[in-house]
Amino acid sequence: MSATGSLSEQGRHVVGREHEHTPAANPWAGAPLSRLAGDKNLLRVLNESALDPSENASASSLDIPAMLTSERMRRRSDISRVRPLDSFSAIQPEAIELPVINERGQGTSTAMRDPGVTFREDAIPAASKGGDPEIVPSFPSSLAPSVLAQSETDSVAPALSPSEKAVYRRKSLTHFLTLCFCVFCMGWNDGTTGPMLPRIQSHYHLGFALVSLVFVFNTIGFITGAMANIYLTDRYGMGKVMIMGTLCQVAAYAMLSPAGPFPLMCAAFVLIGFGLSLQNAHCNGFVASLKRQAHTKMGFLHGSYGLGALISPLVATQFAQSPNHWSFHYLISAGLYISNTFLLWTVFRGRRQQDILEEEGETGNAAENAVDSNKYKQVLGLKEVHILSAFSLIYVGLEVTMGGWSVTYILDRRHGNSNSGYIASGFFGGLMLGRILLLWLNKKIGERLALFLYALLAIFVEVTVWVVPSLIENAIAVSFVGLLLGPMYPILMNHSTTILPRWLLTACMGYIAAIGLAGSAVLPFLTGLLASKFGIASLQPFVVSMMSTLIVIWAVIPRARLVPT
Repeated sequence: MSATGSLSEQGRHVVGREHEHTPAANPWAGAPLSRLAGDKNLLRVLNESALDPSENASASSLDIPAMLTSERMRRRSDISRVRPLDSFSAIQPEAIELPVINERGQGTSTAMRDPGVTFREDAIPAASKGGDPEIVPSFPSSLAPSVLAQSETDSVAPALSPSEKAVYRRKSLTHFLTLCFCVFCMGWNDGTTGPMLPRIQSHYHLGFALVSLVFVFNTIGFITGAMANIYLTDRYGMGKVMIMGTLCQVAAYAMLSPAGPFPLMCAAFVLIGFGLSLQNAHCNGFVASLKRQAHTKMGFLHGSYGLGALISPLVATQFAQSPNHWSFHYLISAGLYISNTFLLWTVFRGRRQQDILEEEGETGNAAENAVDSNKYKQVLGLKEVHILSAFSLIYVGLEVTMGGWSVTYILDRRHGNSNSGYIASGFFGGLMLGRILLLWLNKKIGERLALFLYALLAIFVEVTVWVVPSLIENAIAVSFVGLLLGPMYPILMNHSTTILPRWLLTACMGYIAAIGLAGSAVLPFLTGLLASKFGIASLQPFVVSMMSTLIVIWAVIPRARLVPT
């Protein structure tokens, strides 16, 4: 066999091994040596250390040097043609970006996208375990990595100057203080009922069951407001709906101030419940939508409720001691709500929540505007909403029962005097302090565990009111019960933001708050029925049983919701 043929066979063998390992990137690298030998220009390159192949050369005119046919060069050619494997350390997993597949479930509708929201063009129905029927907007977190990075880059706001930050802080503080005053007026309203209840009984000559009808008609107003709030908010926005609520309460206090017939008083309590429901929903929904310090602000917001409920019994007790002018107390309440109406209009100017949030530098809950569907069906289809509402009903009802009937209990069972109305102030004062002073403990041990601790301690303290026949001890214990019950409602509202869809947050919170306010009528009414049959001594076992129910409901509330928020 000639040198050229041997070298050609060797080339074929090497090429076969090369294709067995990996494809060659250079088309010349895998060519057989016979082809190289047949290329006149390439032979010149080998002699002159340059590569300039030409397809027009003839194989017969080539003269291969002897050094190319040696055994050593053939071995070197074999080695050079074998592609070495990459080292283990150089092998890195390759990130493969897959396209997002949008699956649509049957019977679902596509969410309408707000022009300012950087979502995908379509909406994906939630595939939660509970079969929730709500429509879930597609959020940036569900996009592919490069799309997400691009959308995040596009949505980054420019750096703010110190003057702009100062303006945002001032606007944010103004909005928050306005809401705090609104909630203060709610506390004022609820704190009034306890000291005034014995006077209403004596003025209209009513028993426990009939006087409790004011709570029933309050419930009717609360539930009506909760159902109407969703429609009114979509149509008119937060600012105008809150003005509607305050005007309803001004009208109600104007009806109460002349001490007219008892049916007129019941009608006024319907308006009070309706107005409170609208305001409560938007105050909680607005603070829960904040991105900065929402939990702390929620505590201070409900602390202002306790402050109003602390001050109002001090004033109402003075009016309740007057047999002829007791109803003039409602003129003060009307004046407060006139001020509240003026303040709400001056600050919010009837605007929607999204616009108000943008004014203070918040992005707002744009997802809520991205959904155009039946919100009533979506809210009522969430099982978490009903569990939270059950807790709210028991808690708020317990709160108003303690503040309302404790005065009657002290007067009847502990033989207190007309100053016993101040016990209600002690309860609501503890409520206010608990919502502010115990914030650090909530953060330290966790809000879920903290609520269990507060409920157990509250049961223990309430049992002492039940079994210890001491006026002073009972007054102090009632204040401590208020201190322990205080943080529970802010904790409930904070937790609801983690397990409820953010695009339904305001509607859900309105429903939860309204059911809670309905509880402020249902439980006091049940207390009145029990008192009319078994005496006011039945108050304490009823309160202890309701506190135990709170523990059970809190234990079954989900820790988190596996739906994009």
